[in-house]
Amino acid sequence: MAGKLPIGLQDFVGLRKDGYIYVDKTGYIYQLIHEGKQYFLSRPRRFGKSLLLSTMKAYWGGKKELFAGLKIEKLENGNPDAWEPYPVFYFDFNGVNYHEKGSLERAIDFRLQEWEEEYSSENNENTIAERFQKIMKKAYAQTGHRCVILVDEYDKPLLDVIEKKELQEHHKEVFKGFFSTLKSFDEYIRFVFITGVSKFHKVSIFSDLNQLNDISLDKKYAGICGITETELEENFHGNIASLADEQGMEQTECLAQLKQMYDGYHFYPVSEGVYNPYSLLKAFFSEDFGSYWFETGTPTFLIKKLREDRFDVRKFTDHTIYASEAALKDYTGDTLDSIPLLYQTGYLTIADYDRHRKRYTLAFPNEEVKYGFLESLVPSYVPNATAGHGLDIFTLDEYIENGRLDDIRDVLTGLFAGITYTLETDPFEHYFQAVIYLVFTLLGRFVLCEMHTYTGRIDCTVETEHFIYLFEFKCDETAEKALEQIEEKDYARPFVADSRKLYKIGVSFDTEKRKLADWKVAE
Repeated sequence: MAGKLPIGLQDFVGLRKDGYIYVDKTGYIYQLIHEGKQYFLSRPRRFGKSLLLSTMKAYWGGKKELFAGLKIEKLENGNPDAWEPYPVFYFDFNGVNYHEKGSLERAIDFRLQEWEEEYSSENNENTIAERFQKIMKKAYAQTGHRCVILVDEYDKPLLDVIEKKELQEHHKEVFKGFFSTLKSFDEYIRFVFITGVSKFHKVSIFSDLNQLNDISLDKKYAGICGITETELEENFHGNIASLADEQGMEQTECLAQLKQMYDGYHFYPVSEGVYNPYSLLKAFFSEDFGSYWFETGTPTFLIKKLREDRFDVRKFTDHTIYASEAALKDYTGDTLDSIPLLYQTGYLTIADYDRHRKRYTLAFPNEEVKYGFLESLVPSYVPNATAGHGLDIFTLDEYIENGRLDDIRDVLTGLFAGITYTLETDPFEHYFQAVIYLVFTLLGRFVLCEMHTYTGRIDCTVETEHFIYLFEFKCDETAEKALEQIEEKDYARPFVADSRKLYKIGVSFDTEKRKLADWKVAE
């Protein structure tokens, strides 16, 4: 029987009381509590950070009954200090619009007012930092226990206004004054856990809390958020069966498709991959392999940044994006470097690690992210690539599936037609390479399509049920020259025994006129 899916639910108490599936992460919580005191964890959005903190809140609140049958219940067995209720101060920076000055202060003030009432702490027109100090003192005096501080998505007020520098600096100053109190009040603090996407300096969290242990790339905690393959099969066997039945698949085939679509995140080199939990739950609920993560928003700022930096988009799939540990772990969002931001926001993940060079290789984690992100890039390079113009991927796929060569040529011509007016400042070669890469990589979702960029290999091979297309692209050379290269290099040799119809296509682009200039086909 399919289990009850907690889509969008971040409240551990409600989730347990109402009988939803809960993937047990309490073993990690036990380890954190008994090994240290102050932690920071970076994970992408929609990855279960809020549920993790909600679970911690319930643990520190002494709600033992909610943990019946979970790992931490067994681990805490015999510990006389377990399940004591501590004063918990939970800051959730989600769900607020931070585009107005004063919005962050109001969000903090709202929480402080609740706790001032709970612990009979007077305001007396103090600063928010002083008010929080008084509350912690009162809580300690009244309960006999030091305070637990949980901060969810601390950086949302900063990421929301990433293009409004003056407002972002204001929010940093607010945080600087507020979080700096934690260092001087260490004697009143039992446990601190802070989550976010990126690190921002000058907010006191990382400078004043110098004992804050960043576990974002720690092997022991690589699976603390997300769902591993073992957890998937243990907790969702009924849902897997229902999805497989709906899709007319064997369960092994269904599992393979789930892995291809939603698995592949790695937060430590050579660690077990984890699935995006939001997308996985949505796939089970909808009983379809959809692209769900991008429903919650597209990376507009990052796409704009990649265009401004003239980033070679072909690197996304050829495993040539590299980063150091410092770039991934100690990177500060203040610098707006695209690659660490793409990693921290979940568009890229760790694909390999060279221990000798201490170099990480980054890549798309799975097909959902790969195709979703590249589709988001297309309008930035090809504003008219929409269904209304007949220049979309579905239309091109239809033409390729049916061998309509003139129509294929017209689509490629149309994709470049607006370049003179929309991208005058971009070097044509960069634009040309990006558009060709995007179009044919996205086409690979429907047909077998391989893009090659190395000397001596065909630029692009496309295979359908009935046709094989060998494309060679040239800038400022003739299409005839491109065809000659296909012949000279004997690119058709691997298909000599293939019964499908094969087309050799030379395509020439004029960099001065910025358009597709010539097209030659040979069979």
